Amino acid sequence: MIFTGRHLIAGEWADGGPTFTSDPVTGDPLTVFNGGRDEVDRAAKAAEAAFRTFGWTSREERARFLEAIADAIEARGEEITAIGTAETGLLDARLNGERGRTTGQLRLFAKVLREGDYLDRRYESASDANPDLRLMQRPFGPVGVFGASNFPLAFSVAGGDTASALAAGCPVIVKGHPAHPGTGEIVADAILDAMKTCGLPKGTFQFVQSNSREAGEALVTHPLITAVGFTGSLGVGRSLFDLACRRDTPIPFYGELGSINPVFCLPAAMAKRAGDIGSGWAGSLTMGVGQFCTNPGVLIAKESDALEILVTAADSALADVDDAPMLTQGIAQSYREGRNAAVDAGAEAARRSGGSDRRNAPDLLRVSGTEWLSNSRLHEEVFGPFGIVVAAQTEDQMIEIAERLEGQLTASIHLEDGDEALGQHLLPILERKAGRILANGWPTGVAVSPAMMHGGPYPATTVNGTTSVGTLAIQRFLRPVCYQNIPQALLPADLAK
Repeated sequence: MIFTGRHLIAGEWADGGPTFTSDPVTGDPLTVFNGGRDEVDRAAKAAEAAFRTFGWTSREERARFLEAIADAIEARGEEITAIGTAETGLLDARLNGERGRTTGQLRLFAKVLREGDYLDRRYESASDANPDLRLMQRPFGPVGVFGASNFPLAFSVAGGDTASALAAGCPVIVKGHPAHPGTGEIVADAILDAMKTCGLPKGTFQFVQSNSREAGEALVTHPLITAVGFTGSLGVGRSLFDLACRRDTPIPFYGELGSINPVFCLPAAMAKRAGDIGSGWAGSLTMGVGQFCTNPGVLIAKESDALEILVTAADSALADVDDAPMLTQGIAQSYREGRNAAVDAGAEAARRSGGSDRRNAPDLLRVSGTEWLSNSRLHEEVFGPFGIVVAAQTEDQMIEIAERLEGQLTASIHLEDGDEALGQHLLPILERKAGRILANGWPTGVAVSPAMMHGGPYPATTVNGTTSVGTLAIQRFLRPVCYQNIPQALLPADLAK
């Protein structure tokens, strides 16, 4: 398709108004229409109209729709990869894999719909003491979704938030991310084709291009929007979350905001394989230029000769990693500012890259456990290929460090025989801090599966107990409704019997 830089509103491509210019890593910049309150308002009204039909479609109809979206994305595979790599600097293999993840989760939710277990149907037959009661999960209504900078496919236009909301029966309005407007438009066009194929209302899915705060704030505050999915920075996410809470009718804001994903390396594991842990950490730390929400930015181990081996191995592995373009100029600059702030806060630079313009190389810093505990600035996420080693003085200090952590997406423990006692102390603490706990592995790479949890206490996410990856994600856009003595003819088909 030929890029137009337009919005998809009520089944039609729309333009008009101001524009902005994209900033691709390679190739020519694109001129994009910059949507605002008017576009969001039109889209929200169309979504509300569509909900009156789409919210009552059958599970099979929605399953076929999700599969049609996956087919349409695959049909545009080469085109998506070409423009996606140009806009983001991500490699072909990464974009191809992410496209497979995107279509895979769409098909996974189709399977969830056909199985129907997510409805949590409950029945209580009428008796002398009780009325006839039937309960099941029902969709909220129109949902707003923000595209993410670091995953132009899997967490953006047709990503997990969109897939789970559509599966639930909620129309979706996506605010496209300005870092990859061309990629977003192609995927939106694929969803439009699927809507036409399935004969769904024109407001079932819509797409607003924007690089302004106006569009995002309008999406969160519009009275017809019933929930929002967001993946992005702590600062922006928190401001939008506050807007959602201050509405006359507050709504759920499912924000994934920030995580340092701590890694605890216990003594026996360090004695046995410190070098392998160090090189493995470096590999996870630099995957995708460190621009993963599960990037393991902090490693905690007891001060020892083994820790020196780990640091040497990590430094050696990082030395082989060239500088690379980051997703946007702003992200690259924020990375350097965060790294410099950590050094200013007392961290020693074991490996410090320069970085310029949009490119950065890995940085490795080191700090004592005492210094880390005394300076909360060292606890903050630095988004990019950044790692900090925290050298604890004692095992008790390792436990204290765990207790001082904020909410995380993940926490990892490397352990061997002999580490069980310390592990037993740490696990109950980390269980309260993180949504996913790993042993002897690295958190980058999030499986799309029924058992996956991708969430955690604040600031990892704004709503503890929810996930944006895996089949449980559909529950974010559903609410239980109890039907009491409702005639069979009026009951939803999934409750009638």
